Amino acid sequence: MPHDNFDQIIEKYVEMNIAHPFREGNGRATRIWLDLILKNEIKQVVDWNLVVKEEYLSAMERSVVKDTEIKVLLKQALTDKIHDRALFMKGIDVSYFYEGYSEFKIEEL
Repeated sequence: MPHDNFDQIIEKYVEMNIAHPFREGNGRATRIWLDLILKNEIKQVVDWNLVVKEEYLSAMERSVVKDTEIKVLLKQALTDKIHDRALFMKGIDVSYFYEGYSEFKIEEL
């Protein structure tokens, strides 16, 4: 699948989420993968702190049928802070939160 622009990248992200064979770690792995592709291709990443958990999970659930909602949700959270390590690490924290893990914070480990 091509991944030259935001829409194509999100379409690929949705397909990767469907195709990924592992339940545990699937969401975290694909969100990191998404940020790396966005960074390389369009010089932006998602600030996951701006994406509400319930809205994200709902949009991803429906993205199998129509990806418009997840595109809108993620597009409004894009930032050009592609070299901000703290933003990247907080994104990993948020990924764990999305999946129900919130006991530890990356910065505390």
